[in-house]
Amino acid sequence: MEAVTKMVSERPVVIFSKSSCCMCHSIKTLLCDFGVNPAVHELDEMQGGREIEQALSRLGCNPSVPAVFIGGELVGGANEIMSLHLNRSLIPMLKHVGALWV
Repeated sequence: MEAVTKMVSERPVVIFSKSSCCMCHSIKTLLCDFGVNPAVHELDEMQGGREIEQALSRLGCNPSVPAVFIGGELVGGANEIMSLHLNRSLIPMLKHVGALWV
């Protein structure tokens, strides 16, 4: 759990992902298209990825990826990010944490 806490404090937007997950790809693409430069941690490509995935599950991420943290806080997965985007709350949230400047 401490590893997750440390990782999410390093950047305004952090995504825990798996390289083979299509929803992860969609969320990364959405945020990058906005101009966000998130820290992306591919759990299936990193040592200790399984333990981090278990910690994300304990935090309430279900499914465990994608798990998006904005401003150090767990926002959720693909459904939550898309809901925020569709109700026009995502971009203001990203601006508030300094992930977007425009």
